[in-house]
Amino acid sequence: MSSWSEFAAEQPDLAREVRGRLDAHVHKVMATLRADGSPRLCGTEVVFAGDDLWLAGMVGARRFTDLRRDARVAVHSGSDDVPGWTGDARLSGTAHETTDPAALALVAGSGPEPPPGPFELFRIDLTEVVAIRLSEGGDAIVVESWRPGRGLTQAVRA
Repeated sequence: MSSWSEFAAEQPDLAREVRGRLDAHVHKVMATLRADGSPRLCGTEVVFAGDDLWLAGMVGARRFTDLRRDARVAVHSGSDDVPGWTGDARLSGTAHETTDPAALALVAGSGPEPPPGPFELFRIDLTEVVAIRLSEGGDAIVVESWRPGRGLTQAVRA
């Protein structure tokens, strides 16, 4: 597993692309696992603060209960509608809760306005980062995938 900063140092171009796609939409789609093993999808926001990628949200959110039980998480950037679609991004990893006041203050101060009240906070350690986009000619889909220890791979699908 890697932090966002470790990934970005190893793959700066892919990190810029993925962050741009994540920043393009306020709400992303987050997947967790319920107690019975079934998937839970919900809207979420991600925060880039310090060297890390964070999930923050209201106290008592079911998605955070899921993460305390099983830390595996996936986040999708959201997609534009066709014909304007140019690509999207997704990442997977494990979420680690923190109650550290310094981390809470860092995340609270990273946006245009602080969250309205107390919030829960999880740092994501990455196990996979993927960017999907159209080829330069627009006639194929390009999928770039990075995993710690494996590096970058690319597939082109016409």
